[in-house]
Amino acid sequence: MVSATVVTFLQRAVMQGIPLLYGSTGEIMTEKSGNLNLGIPGIMYIGGISGVIGAFLYEDSLASKADANAFLAIFIPLFCTVLGSLLAGLLYCFLTVTLRANQNVTGLALTTFGVGFGNFFGGSLVKLTGSDVPSVALTTTSNFFRTKLPFAETTGWFGKIFFSYGFLAYLAIIIAIACAFFLNRTKGGLHLRAVGENPATADAAGINVNRSKYLATCIGSVIAGLGGLYYVMDYASGVWSNEGFGDRGWLAIALVIFAIWKPNLGIFGSIVFGGLYIVYLFIPGLAMRTQELFKMLPYVVTILVLILVSVRKKKENQGPASLGLSYFREER
Repeated sequence: MVSATVVTFLQRAVMQGIPLLYGSTGEIMTEKSGNLNLGIPGIMYIGGISGVIGAFLYEDSLASKADANAFLAIFIPLFCTVLGSLLAGLLYCFLTVTLRANQNVTGLALTTFGVGFGNFFGGSLVKLTGSDVPSVALTTTSNFFRTKLPFAETTGWFGKIFFSYGFLAYLAIIIAIACAFFLNRTKGGLHLRAVGENPATADAAGINVNRSKYLATCIGSVIAGLGGLYYVMDYASGVWSNEGFGDRGWLAIALVIFAIWKPNLGIFGSIVFGGLYIVYLFIPGLAMRTQELFKMLPYVVTILVLILVSVRKKKENQGPASLGLSYFREER
């Protein structure tokens, strides 16, 4: 018999890990094309606030909350999130692929912009609602996102651990598996990996390098943006508060290294990271400074994995050879 504490811990670890899984899967797809997008934290912010804006406008248009339609309540925020994160990905690609700007600087600038974008519109929505607290609550929309599988409560601890999440949690796993299959089992995945390893050789073989980078980065940005939507609508129960994401975007980037650039391993890694991130809550009597040390565990584990991978020097466990480097066709 599994104890209630263990069940609760595993549930919360999964819920903490899902935004990280979205972010890491999106970044892995991006990095496989040779683009190092450190703007993922900002894109997750943009995806989250875009969904919040869509949900707010939809709820505000209702005469009564009881009139909410399940399809529209899910589709509108989802569409807004996809659109917002896609535009952010296109901006990154335009700067780094077309204009060949430095990828590190562009990514960090995009993160700063994304956080500011989210805080600006989040603060604006708070003023529109006239709320006494600095947050926006979209409970009606959130309830549709958080709907659990009907048999979650009737299958005991097993159902609570595996079936008690909203559809976005299962979608994250499906996307990660689909990305792993695409990268390792399809011709398109082979072309994408070739672009990330040696764009000049891929170009000579007839692969459109710029198009591959654009597609991979934009699709990766959309996936990462869904992580922001999940955090707000599911994990935070529809409550948006500025700076509420914390360091989850950076944890998602760290998870890429932990998963050694393999989306399927990211599923396991996200649960590990989620558990390490909250384990201090389940250890009684910890002082505040000790709690902060426990929050460092995901980063410590990432460093250890990076050291181990570097020592073993296995090619399949390394990042793409051209990661972070702009491609200049005239230098081919």
